[in-house]
Amino acid sequence: MITIRRWTAAALVLLSLGAALTTPSLAHAAVTNADLTALAGDDFDAKSQAIDHLASDGSPQATALLKALADDTVVTVGDRLAIQDGETTLDPITGAPLKGENAGSITLNNVLRAKVATAAAAGALRSPDHDTRAQAIDTMLQNPSPAFKTLVEQARQKETDPALRKRLDQLWAQTALHDADATKRREAIDLIAATGDPQMRDLLLPIVAKQADGTYAEPDATVRSAADIALTQLAAAQRRSEFFGTVFAGLSLGSVLLLAALGLAITYGLIGVINMAHGEFLMVGAYTTYVVQTLFQRFLPGVFDAYLVAAVPAAFLVAAALGFVLERTVIKHLYGRPLETLLTTFGISLLMIQGVRTLFGAQNVEVINPSWMSGGVAVLPNLMLPYNRIAILIFALVVVALTWSVLNLTRLGLFIRAVTQNRSMAACVGVKTGRVDSYAFAFGAGIAGLGGCALSQIGNVGPDLGQSYIIDSFMAVVLGGVGQLAGTIVGAFGLGIANKLLEPVWGAVLAKIAVLILIVLFIQKRPQGMFALKGRSAEA
Repeated sequence: MITIRRWTAAALVLLSLGAALTTPSLAHAAVTNADLTALAGDDFDAKSQAIDHLASDGSPQATALLKALADDTVVTVGDRLAIQDGETTLDPITGAPLKGENAGSITLNNVLRAKVATAAAAGALRSPDHDTRAQAIDTMLQNPSPAFKTLVEQARQKETDPALRKRLDQLWAQTALHDADATKRREAIDLIAATGDPQMRDLLLPIVAKQADGTYAEPDATVRSAADIALTQLAAAQRRSEFFGTVFAGLSLGSVLLLAALGLAITYGLIGVINMAHGEFLMVGAYTTYVVQTLFQRFLPGVFDAYLVAAVPAAFLVAAALGFVLERTVIKHLYGRPLETLLTTFGISLLMIQGVRTLFGAQNVEVINPSWMSGGVAVLPNLMLPYNRIAILIFALVVVALTWSVLNLTRLGLFIRAVTQNRSMAACVGVKTGRVDSYAFAFGAGIAGLGGCALSQIGNVGPDLGQSYIIDSFMAVVLGGVGQLAGTIVGAFGLGIANKLLEPVWGAVLAKIAVLILIVLFIQKRPQGMFALKGRSAEA
């Protein structure tokens, strides 16, 4: 019994001694004050070496000192370094307060500050917190340094999260491209190729480039061959990224044109009026969105992100009401007189522009995106799709669905389709064509107001906003087929994609001219557009 007690007491003593030795204040620290002396001096090369030493040390004292350097709380007390904690200066090794001496500052240039930030992030790679490790990887990816290759490799082997492991692989590859081991250099090249990020090509180009004397900087032929293959893969990835980016830009432009042309297709197809003021209904919708935003900022700042939900119906109603008044007071007196209508609506557009300048000023106004429309989603390493563009594309499709529902599932839509196909016959069966004209014109103007609401989310709002889209809107309507909803959709998206595909080759102006010429040639061959109107008056 006594023997057991003696063995138990001896074990407790050993455990207590081990705990004491592992306590930071009692254990032998890998970093000493002598190692930190260079940071207080004027030799920047020596400071850089000291930072590398701290980064490779990995002790709690080194990690804390790097964080303090990054936070700019490291000072000098006499001939030694200290960490400033409020009014107290602490010894970076023992954590004991230092008293009786004035604290001075240390000098780091921008290069060393970037290195400190990377080194502090390298120490954070050991953190048990997922978000801390993720932030550390992001910081190190901005300034990868071969000096931290060992730390990155250790973190890479221990990381259990697949997403972080993938990013650590990318970080390790950038630090291992110039490793002494050719096998590791080839592995790094393979990892860079696997990322599919075209921006990484610049890291591989020096490997396959010849020096002034005709030799390669990379002596291993297998490494150069792997770099050649990786460069080919990254070039293909860049072409894919550019193609999909161009297609998305075309769809984004097409969605804007669709919102602008949708109402025009209804009014032009129904009444036959060439409304040159249609673009100004876009402007009215955009300024209505601006007014709603201002009201939310002033009276409902707590729910500001919801202002767009209120702005959508407001933009529709304001534009529709203005369209109804315009049709009742002016347009209805000009039916059957296309030249007078064109000139009159052009004059009305100038009046609307000047009216907005008088109310809001000639300068553009800014409409702020709600927080849920800020940022974007990365679908490829070099391709990010903005949330506001995605939202407008979805919004345009929703508006198309609602328009189709109104035209095909409501009594008003039935009357509009009847008047569009044969006005005289519709009047004979009791349809009040004048009232239908007013409602249809107001509906088309309201849809344009929705387009202006969408446009306000991708650019500044100004009095000349609608002038940029009126010609393209007419082209989309004529190309698709007058009065045809499906034709307007195809025409708008077709124009958007065609413009964006031709712009990189010929430039924006020549691309627009080329598209216009193609449309003219197409209309010469098929005057009714892609989708011909069917009905009793189709032959007209």
